[in-house]
Amino acid sequence: FLVGKERNVKCLFFFSNINMTTRQQVTVFTKTGEVGEKAQLPGVFSAPIRTDVVHSVHTSMSKNRRQPYAVNDKAGHQHSAESWGTGRAVSRIPRVSGSGNGRSGQGAFGNMCRKGRMFAPTKTWRHWNRRINKNQRRYATSSALSASAIPTLVEARGHSVDQTPEFPLVVSSDVEGIKKTKEALAVLASVGATNDVDRCKNSRKIRPGKGKWRNRRHVQRRGPLVVFKNDNGLVNAFRNVPGVETCNVEALNLLQLAPGGHVGRFVIWTESAFKHLDGLFGSESTPADSSLKKRRNGAYILPRHKMTNSDVSRLINSDEIQSVVRPQGKTNTPHKTTKKNPLTNLQALVKLNPYAKSFKRNAYLYTKNAENRRKTKLARKLKAKKSSK
Repeated sequence: FLVGKERNVKCLFFFSNINMTTRQQVTVFTKTGEVGEKAQLPGVFSAPIRTDVVHSVHTSMSKNRRQPYAVNDKAGHQHSAESWGTGRAVSRIPRVSGSGNGRSGQGAFGNMCRKGRMFAPTKTWRHWNRRINKNQRRYATSSALSASAIPTLVEARGHSVDQTPEFPLVVSSDVEGIKKTKEALAVLASVGATNDVDRCKNSRKIRPGKGKWRNRRHVQRRGPLVVFKNDNGLVNAFRNVPGVETCNVEALNLLQLAPGGHVGRFVIWTESAFKHLDGLFGSESTPADSSLKKRRNGAYILPRHKMTNSDVSRLINSDEIQSVVRPQGKTNTPHKTTKKNPLTNLQALVKLNPYAKSFKRNAYLYTKNAENRRKTKLARKLKAKKSSK
């Protein structure tokens, strides 16, 4: 990717649909920042970026760096205390023996007592380390490497890379032979990494909390990570630059590639280290070089994308798919109906008893006829009564 003024309009390759048969070219910059020869892009930069795998592996790896700690096993139990038992209207907590001072009779041993032990005292044989599957570690490392070549992810992580000419950033192997910090600063300035170093330098501050008393008094942001193949003085040259870290390409560490479990570390590669990645990780079709592995127990092939094109809406709306898709029909979704009471609803009663409708009709007609006969009989009596007068 090109960054700076042209980072939004020009790109060298597209990660999710890269064709490894036509390998992309990356510019190799000299120590003075001049454009040098081209180098082929290693296949590891086409690996899928799985932030969930990176975060999970990073959490387990960071736990493996802990130092065991525990409280004294005698802490809180160095009292001559015994419970008073029942019958004295006090709790059964052990109480300090003796008399004549304020400490005697006070509760002891319990975690709710003053000068008592803590609840569940910590032990040094706690389960400190976490086992991580080898394939998961490699997946997380390849994901972190792939994310380090995307400028937007590097900027999102907080690095200042506006002046960086290209990603991934590769410098010539002559950088491995520098021995002075002044020369290292000149190399960083030639590739536009000075702003990121200044950002780390200005972020140095005193750590909040009790860690400042425990030999980690200051904190600062992470800067560029320089990956090399052969150390001919490079480590000593860069070790005094604020925020800059160095790492051998054969010992890539996820804790450095994705500090805090966040992908997008600003990585500066030497040419020899950059070309060595193909042997370490291989590609989607070619396995890694087994002779470079510490444990030669199987060929390793890079993970591949589940989808070569993740633009699902564009796929669905394409002419090729829409031409064979059936038109949308009517949805015969059954609607939930309310159960009706047959004692109060005639239609529900008729479904249960078809004769109920005739029965109710006959009952109505019978009542109507009876009413008419009563009215006729009453009218006849009134008429007879009037005629008798």
